[in-house]
Amino acid sequence: MTEAESRPGVPAAPRAASFPPPGGTPTGADLAERVVDTEILHRGHYLDFRIVTVERADGSTATRDIVGHPGAVAIVALDAADRVLLVRQWRVAAGSALLEIPAGTLDVDAATATTEDPDGAAARELEEETGYRAGHWERLGSFWTAPGFATELMHLYLATDLRPAEADRVGPDEDERLELERMPWRDAVAAADRGEIVDAKSLVGLYRLARRMDGSPSR
Repeated sequence: MTEAESRPGVPAAPRAASFPPPGGTPTGADLAERVVDTEILHRGHYLDFRIVTVERADGSTATRDIVGHPGAVAIVALDAADRVLLVRQWRVAAGSALLEIPAGTLDVDAATATTEDPDGAAARELEEETGYRAGHWERLGSFWTAPGFATELMHLYLATDLRPAEADRVGPDEDERLELERMPWRDAVAAADRGEIVDAKSLVGLYRLARRMDGSPSR
């Protein structure tokens, strides 16, 4: 199967020129690898698994194992008492229950193959996982979660002016079992420092929040 036949809504295996660092300038042009073929091994619920053949600048070829992912959002939700809203859930891959900031995968419309707008997804995921809505949103940036093998680009938000969702609240997905915890933001950062919070997106979000709350530049 060729690259053009990769799953709709899930980014094709990244080319260096097409995926510059978020907010940055492409570098290392001499290191670029051109995708010449893609074999789809399996299509999951929202992931696909590929073997990508690339051609290097010197003409040699190599293969890369790639996980195609539509992207995701993560939210640092801060209440009026300066507490961070965290969710604890079981993660099979980690073999334990992890404490994380709210997050979720971007939906892909099956009919149009279009990927959900991250701004809307962030609001939906916050409500689904915590039962809260935010009156103020700020985008903190984006980052690759595992660029060595996955196309997942995570969009990070700060949500404030929180209020409980009304009777029409959107609940968690059927397969999600979540426990909501509120933690003063300094305690949450300290928990990350102690290794009690080990989820990567949560570490990024909490440390970005700490820089902001302490008056340091956020970028």
